[in-house]
Amino acid sequence: MKSSVFGAIALAATVVTPAAFYAHNAIAQGAIPGAAEGAREGARDAGPVGGAVGGAVGGAVGAATGLLGINEGPRFRQYVQREHRRSFRYDEPVRVGAVLPEDVEYYDVPREYGVTHYRYTIVDDEPVLVDPSSRRIVQIIR
Repeated sequence: MKSSVFGAIALAATVVTPAAFYAHNAIAQGAIPGAAEGAREGARDAGPVGGAVGGAVGGAVGAATGLLGINEGPRFRQYVQREHRRSFRYDEPVRVGAVLPEDVEYYDVPREYGVTHYRYTIVDDEPVLVDPSSRRIVQIIR
């Protein structure tokens, strides 16, 4: 009995470990929008298991909400730099979910990026996508 349980655990570890490694790399590289933020928040709150769950949930939310992906993020950041917009100073940490004050100036996202339902602004020199109805940061463009 003990050997069959051990064998099942060993088999599961053989299958899960490489999958977790590749998923972690995809999350870390920003291939899954929202996953990196979810993984960081989950790991901070609940350790490695929380990080895995947070990454999965963040990735699902990011994919469902149509945030900028790994290919669009750097290109959008370059666009923002060419626009020379003023950076807003924010006294709190710049993080997904933070609600910005009413006096922040927001700008339209060009159609080519596919997220025209959001606006963008620059907070502490970081371009961010913002939900205009709530002023909540939905993605930090790095």
